[in-house]
Amino acid sequence: MKKSIFAVRRDRPLTPLELYVYQHYRNIHGIRIAVAFVLTFLIIRMANLPDHSWPLITLVVVMGPISFWGNVIPRAFERMAGTVTGAVLGIIALHIEMYSLPLMLAWCGCAAFLCGYLTMSKRPYAALLIGITLAVVSSAPAGDIQTALWRSTNIILGCLLAIVFTSIYPQRAFIHWRIQLASFLRDYSKMSASGFSWNVLSRPNLTKLNSQVLANVEKMRTLIIPVSKETGISTKQLAEIQSIARDMIATQELQIEAHWASRSSRFIILNSHTLAEVQQMTQRTLQALAQALHEGNPSPAAANSERLNDITTELHELLLTHAGDDVVESAVHGYVWLSIQLAIKLERLSTVITEALTEQRFHHQPRDLAQTSVARNG
Repeated sequence: MKKSIFAVRRDRPLTPLELYVYQHYRNIHGIRIAVAFVLTFLIIRMANLPDHSWPLITLVVVMGPISFWGNVIPRAFERMAGTVTGAVLGIIALHIEMYSLPLMLAWCGCAAFLCGYLTMSKRPYAALLIGITLAVVSSAPAGDIQTALWRSTNIILGCLLAIVFTSIYPQRAFIHWRIQLASFLRDYSKMSASGFSWNVLSRPNLTKLNSQVLANVEKMRTLIIPVSKETGISTKQLAEIQSIARDMIATQELQIEAHWASRSSRFIILNSHTLAEVQQMTQRTLQALAQALHEGNPSPAAANSERLNDITTELHELLLTHAGDDVVESAVHGYVWLSIQLAIKLERLSTVITEALTEQRFHHQPRDLAQTSVARNG
């Protein structure tokens, strides 16, 4: 596994201050931009720079999108490259205008085409700054190179100040990812407890909560690339965690359907010692994984993963024991089979999260039902 140049310690526990800051990151980001704006205003006012509004405009444009530490350096180069390229194109346009306005417009048209073309590439931010800088510089009076240079300098100054302010206590995507994944596990645990509780007499309506949890999981997808850059965790590994989380939600939804299929099937499920242990073990594993993501210590979750492995085998034996029973084959049979699938997914999720926090690699292949049957029956 490759090492990241950002050298983020993966197993470092999250402090209460970090949890507070990252749970209110939008407010923190707004405060950062406000402080940066005021300080930049004072700097350019004391320096008495001409066209002093452009550093402020550039600062807001550059800092507007929240910058994770894994994106700061790449975007810094994009900002500078786009600004310098746009300034050069704009200065050339002003020089051409001294000889021919139509030729100058043709040049600007070609530059704008370049900007538009690059916005559809892997560097859209740099392309955007090319267009912005071109517009600012080329709008100076014809042949006024001095004004163009000052505007270019002010935009570059705004970029540099934005980089400086963004680099002060930057938002780390890895911490956001850990907090959001832990939040998903806790919400999933709540849905599981509500859907399979002894104390609930009628099926609870979890549609809204289920949609909310799924939407939060999808939001985590935007963190995959910056997390990979900060930690060196492969994007494939992070995408696998995303996939497992979505599969767990779908599996739980089907489980709830089977659980509430009929009163008789629910009575059998609730009075099964093995299924009750599975439910308790699932809850403990979810809580242990959420705690591991906060504390950086996956050892308790790893121990639960070993027990999940044993439970998977016990569930398979239960499935074989009730083969041929009409009631079990309809609802209970499906519930047990889904419990096996969920245990396998949860075991794998525990393994992958342990890898992410400890930089270990476990060569583990998820088992399917057929492989389990062959292993048990010799």
